[in-house]
Amino acid sequence: MFRKFSAEFLGTFWLVFGGCGSAVLAAAFPELGIGFTGVALAFGLTVLTMAYAVGGISGGHFNPAVSVGLALAGRFKTSELPYYVVAQVAGAIVAAFVLYLVASGKADFQVGGFASNGYGEHSPGGYSLTSGLIIEMVLTGFFIFIILAATGPKVPAGFAPIAIGLALTLIHLISIPVTNTSVNPARSTGVALIAGGWALGQLWLFWVAPILGAAAGAMAWKVVNTPDSTAATTGPAVA
Repeated sequence: MFRKFSAEFLGTFWLVFGGCGSAVLAAAFPELGIGFTGVALAFGLTVLTMAYAVGGISGGHFNPAVSVGLALAGRFKTSELPYYVVAQVAGAIVAAFVLYLVASGKADFQVGGFASNGYGEHSPGGYSLTSGLIIEMVLTGFFIFIILAATGPKVPAGFAPIAIGLALTLIHLISIPVTNTSVNPARSTGVALIAGGWALGQLWLFWVAPILGAAAGAMAWKVVNTPDSTAATTGPAVA
């Protein structure tokens, strides 16, 4: 268990430090040209690289919503869920603190939102609580569905991290303007503890919506993967 705990801690650390770090350190400088697209790509790359690095040890969840979704789909031991969540949240908190130490080394540094997730006046595009709830649920649901499908036995081995990393990139491209993109309660928690104030006040949404979305994604995957007794007569002919 310690090896799995350590892998999840390191993977989540890398996700938060790399993804949120690109927003806090690089996106703050327009001349670098990174913008929303660069931040989205950074998040995707963190998952892709760490999935290859430690996925063989822990499964490469790096996200409490992913662990919940996999458990509900029967692809992960429920007994290990609390340990994974603790490791993921701990990794996110330590990453946010290290990122703060780096960012605060700049003379005119201000904490501000510190890449936190928000809705209403704290949404990058001014989107409402309802908009944030819907998009976080929908995108987390599809993220879980893609993870379950990409890691299935009928998919070529070794390609899952690419599909998952690209999916997370797409998710950020869609939703950064709405909530600054969570789909990951650990990621939201780490930076919210640094930002404080409104970020902590709105943190509940970025636990509730991803968990609900993960449950929906797991159920959708189960429905799609349930053997259909009519497939032989209604599906394409097989030689």
